[in-house]
Amino acid sequence: MSDREEFVVDEDNEETLVLAGPDGEEIEFVEIAGIALGDKYYCILQPVELLEGMQEDEALVFEVTQGEEDDNFQLVLDDDIIDQVFDEYDRLLDEMEDAQQ
Repeated sequence: MSDREEFVVDEDNEETLVLAGPDGEEIEFVEIAGIALGDKYYCILQPVELLEGMQEDEALVFEVTQGEEDDNFQLVLDDDIIDQVFDEYDRLLDEMEDAQQ
């Protein structure tokens, strides 16, 4: 099983990920969760420093594809996909909470 399949929600994750922004600037993110939907894989990422126009409790969804050397992260702009990813995230959190009770 790959790391990608094993990782779903890690509330203790403190590692950061650095991605290049649209202007080439480096943006540091904390990975909130990895979500598999169908045959695609998504990451919910929250910037360490707030981006312009973002609220403190907001996060971004990226589709992750495997490149030759590293994973590629593509910002998801489709509201339907974003909603599906967050719905699955909420479902997984509920499952985790139920399992802990």
